[in-house]
Amino acid sequence: MTLQQIEYIVALNRHRHFVKAAEECGVTQPTLSAMVQKLEDELDVKIFDRSKHPIEPTAIGEKIIRQAETTLNEMRRIQEVVNNETNSLIGTLKIGIIPTIAPYLVPDFISRFRTDYGLITLTISEMRTTNILEQLKTGNLDLAIVSTPLDQPDMLEIPLYYEKFVAYFSPTQRLTEIPLNPKDMPLDDLWVLQEGHCARRQIFNFCNAESSNHMYEAGSIDTLVKIVDKSGGYTVIPELHLQFLTETQLKNVKEITSPPAVREVSILIRKDFVKERMINAVADTVKKIIPPQMLDERLKKFSIRLK
Repeated sequence: MTLQQIEYIVALNRHRHFVKAAEECGVTQPTLSAMVQKLEDELDVKIFDRSKHPIEPTAIGEKIIRQAETTLNEMRRIQEVVNNETNSLIGTLKIGIIPTIAPYLVPDFISRFRTDYGLITLTISEMRTTNILEQLKTGNLDLAIVSTPLDQPDMLEIPLYYEKFVAYFSPTQRLTEIPLNPKDMPLDDLWVLQEGHCARRQIFNFCNAESSNHMYEAGSIDTLVKIVDKSGGYTVIPELHLQFLTETQLKNVKEITSPPAVREVSILIRKDFVKERMINAVADTVKKIIPPQMLDERLKKFSIRLK
């Protein structure tokens, strides 16, 4: 039994597909298949049921794979120990981020991260939450920055900051001094994001918009603002989007109170993720971008520790 074979069966279990697992491991499909078969012969058990499509681990295969995952994690921890002792932070980091957060973080994040952690090869992909979860589970992403809670049992959420939502009204609509209550927000002229955006779900949660038959949908927050400017009505936008509004547009913003509408933004990782220093590099970079009053209180005081 070799470490390489252990990596192969773990990858094959993630993808349930020989070709995709081989691509992840950087070998040909026949090579991976032969090595897995060799391991099964050595152990004298079937780890995978090849009659199923997609393939599935056998009952004993599931136990072997769980132990293999533990072994790989311990190997990674050894590398982390070395990195800590040598004070080096190198390697690759693949981050996923949702579209309603990306415009406010990514430009500054890339610039600052490259300056502070130049030995890390950084890749950032913008995608919706459902795709992020899939990519994390298959190992195609190391971590993600998303809106939480998601309540995924195999994932760990580490809060970064809390962001308020505000209402943006048409310039033709007169704004009163009366506080804007989420439950009393008019629905007929509400413009929202398309299905699949987490911000859409959050808007529905705080203003009960799911019962409306008069919702209009757009693909981005910037588009929503432009639609409101030209066609009337109003929309709901994150607090960090205010920096992109003109002085004239800022006059059309109204706070949502009683209670305020807030979203939690977190780092999302698999529970078996071990690169503690890499997560702290991400968190420290975010802390340089997000206003201090929005940051999670624990993040201000402590480093992130993984068990």
